[in-house]
Amino acid sequence: MRELPPGRKYAHRNILNVGKLTELATDVERRQLADRIEQIYSNTPALFPAGPAVEKLAQHFAALLRNRKASENEPQAAAGGGQKETAGPAAFENIDLDSVKHPEARELGAEWLVRQAAAQLQLAQALKDNNLNVQQVQLALVQITGRAVYPGSERKTQSWLRDNSAACQLHGTDPAKVSRYRLYESALGLYGIKGPLEAHLSKTTNGIFNLGDTLLVYDISNTYFEGRKEGSGMAAFGRSKEKRSDCKLIVLALVINAEGFVKYSKFYKGNTADCTTLQQIMGLLRGPAPVLPGTGGQKQIVALDAAFSTEDNIKWLRDNGYDYISVSRAKPKDYTLACTDPVTITDNRQHPIELGLVREAAPNGDKYLYIRSHLKTVKEESMDKRAAAKLEEELNSLGAGLSKKGTTKKLDSITKRVGRITERNKAAAHFYDISVQQKDGLATALTWQRKETHGKSSHGIYFLRTSLQDRDEKTLWKIYNTTTEIEATFRILKTDLEMRPVFHKNDKSSEAHIFLAILAYGLVATIRHQLKIKGIHDDWREIIRKMNTQKLITTSMKNDKGQTIIIQQPSEPTADVKEIYDALGYKHKPWARKKFVLPEL
Repeated sequence: MRELPPGRKYAHRNILNVGKLTELATDVERRQLADRIEQIYSNTPALFPAGPAVEKLAQHFAALLRNRKASENEPQAAAGGGQKETAGPAAFENIDLDSVKHPEARELGAEWLVRQAAAQLQLAQALKDNNLNVQQVQLALVQITGRAVYPGSERKTQSWLRDNSAACQLHGTDPAKVSRYRLYESALGLYGIKGPLEAHLSKTTNGIFNLGDTLLVYDISNTYFEGRKEGSGMAAFGRSKEKRSDCKLIVLALVINAEGFVKYSKFYKGNTADCTTLQQIMGLLRGPAPVLPGTGGQKQIVALDAAFSTEDNIKWLRDNGYDYISVSRAKPKDYTLACTDPVTITDNRQHPIELGLVREAAPNGDKYLYIRSHLKTVKEESMDKRAAAKLEEELNSLGAGLSKKGTTKKLDSITKRVGRITERNKAAAHFYDISVQQKDGLATALTWQRKETHGKSSHGIYFLRTSLQDRDEKTLWKIYNTTTEIEATFRILKTDLEMRPVFHKNDKSSEAHIFLAILAYGLVATIRHQLKIKGIHDDWREIIRKMNTQKLITTSMKNDKGQTIIIQQPSEPTADVKEIYDALGYKHKPWARKKFVLPEL
């Protein structure tokens, strides 16, 4: 017998009993039968044809294996229902307690949660419909699960699947056969069917949750690359939203609905200006092959940030049948409110917000909505104080130097230094009158005075511009407030699902990496949307922490007959985990127990 490496041992499991095989006369035919069963079961083409008797038996036994596998996985496929497992007949064994061991404990809860969300979204069927075979579908689901539960590189995902997770067992694949190279290929394959997958998820979530896509939120963000990315057509230096101006960027544009589900995504070069992307993206949604289905005759409303609300974009939206609501790029001058007393509401943190419609019309007859936020007022006042303190500190330092020996006192030099100080502190400098006293071409003193401001402070005040003419203040604010959903989407993609940074060298792999995070986000959004309806507002990382308390435990023991009994059984969910399962209508366990008996050697 071949000697095994330390820590390795043989495991034996009976998966099929083929009987005495009286139809086959020789051992050669029996070996051919075993090989042919494996070929049929794994969809591997045969190099040499088998005889009629071998082929007939192989087809029969392969079908039995598939039926058995389907019956084992059937509980996994049906998400929802929350059926209770019924206990089977009592089974008693005389066990040597000293032989009881737990050779393996794998994380199960988060993987089982994501597995049921994938079944709810019919993701496996969508992959099959796009010509992926059984092994490719299993690997794709495992990889998406990995991105949702344990986001990392392909190398880290491979180690996690092999050593820590029960994701492969849930999806019916062997963790030893999942290499990082197969994960690379799987991600590229998923990116190759990006359009059909996004359309499927959009249509399925609309059907499950009865959504109409009448309100769309559009925004873009960017993420950075590690490495020089020479020769890339997408990576470019630009304005990083993550303050990584030292790295090349890639831009991701997203369209989501009011509930936070992604409707469409597109990649742009890293130095692409925000406002130049809107018309192309929204045009694709309404083009000859529309991405989104119709809305029953209702006009779609697009919620935008100020970066996109140029006059050219506003006109394009109006001409193409969209309504819109956006932060106005310019504040109206000498405005008056339609009502003397603004409407007061509170945000999620109970901070007061004043709302009021403006009498004066915006260009194209649009409406302005006046907004004054208490929290924004405090923030802007604090920023002004900090900027003013920094400006005064630099002016004090320069002024103090005029009375010291050995410092520059030439008027031209001091004037230039004052200019540089005001340029660095533009936010505060326009509130000050700064003057330099001089004598015989030398600066003698530096004085400044804060200008008096008359009238009501503009801190915390901004305006929304909208084409919606028949909505009141509260409704307009509620519609625009959905822009917080896309901010949360980017936050989950970048932080919880580790879309950033990107380490891949070529553009296609980089985009496939980001698209994998978008697919995982579809499952995350499906879970969190249903939990929010039930009053559970945990973030995704907190949900993962709770779910990871449920493990898949493998226990081995010896009985009095010398047999080794191996039991694989999920641990009981904690109260927090049960609450999540019950809120979603998901099953608590993928299976009750699996038992294997190994005969005495």
